[in-house]
Amino acid sequence: MTDTYTPPKVWTWDKENGGTFASTNRPIAGPTHDKELPVGKHPIQLYSQGTPNGVKVTLMLEELLAAGYKGAEYDAWLIRIGKGDQFGSGFVDVNPNSKIPALVDTSEDPIVKVFESGSILFYLAEKFDAFLPKDLHKRTETMNWLFWQMGSAPYLGGGFGHFYAYAPEKWEYPINRFAMEVKRQLDVLDRHLADREWMAANEYTIADMAIWPWYGGLVMGWQYNAAEFLDVKSYTNVVRWAEKIYDRPTAKRGRMVNRTAGEPSTQLHERHDASDFETKTADKIGDS
Repeated sequence: MTDTYTPPKVWTWDKENGGTFASTNRPIAGPTHDKELPVGKHPIQLYSQGTPNGVKVTLMLEELLAAGYKGAEYDAWLIRIGKGDQFGSGFVDVNPNSKIPALVDTSEDPIVKVFESGSILFYLAEKFDAFLPKDLHKRTETMNWLFWQMGSAPYLGGGFGHFYAYAPEKWEYPINRFAMEVKRQLDVLDRHLADREWMAANEYTIADMAIWPWYGGLVMGWQYNAAEFLDVKSYTNVVRWAEKIYDRPTAKRGRMVNRTAGEPSTQLHERHDASDFETKTADKIGDS
């Protein structure tokens, strides 16, 4: 950075500041408009977009359905965060923090509202008794890595991703600062996976589902066009693990739900039935 910034005594909001997301970022909470959320026929209602945080949950739901848990059938409704859908009154009622994903379980009386992707993964794992070991040591290890992801990913997304891909200008200091931290995190994962197939408990768990959309996506080349810059191929154990998960049909389906970027054939803006993957992708219905 060439210019020196002297912070004012009291910060004030500059609506033009913020790069790609300047139109939706704001320093206050609460709804900006009245809009009820749609409700479908299934027990679980998901309101999301196919970002890494959103993919965690759709991956989990597709895994549950593939494993035979019928109660995991869900309606996935698209929340276009770039257009500010997350500030509608109905969404804010489910998640006062106005971030995707948010989930409503209508099978419970009264209904259960769940927000924060890690909390949703834990809720579903507890509800269906799946992908979370009962053994104390294995369960704790799984939760350790789930919370590692929740604490680490903001450095990747809000830190590195913002300054490398979304900021109005590229500045050396923040890019270097966050690139260093992301590479340290990749090294943490690479060392951990050197002699392990999965992240925790010697089995596929919600820890893998939480970490894969962020760090798996990074080493697969899906994040921020930064694969070469970060030399992700050098983290061979992370690449092996990421590719193993991507080979699961559930992962491919999970990435499609609420997706709004990429080839239209990979975008399923809403998901209300398993047949939608074959009949209602963006290329087939002309949605954009």
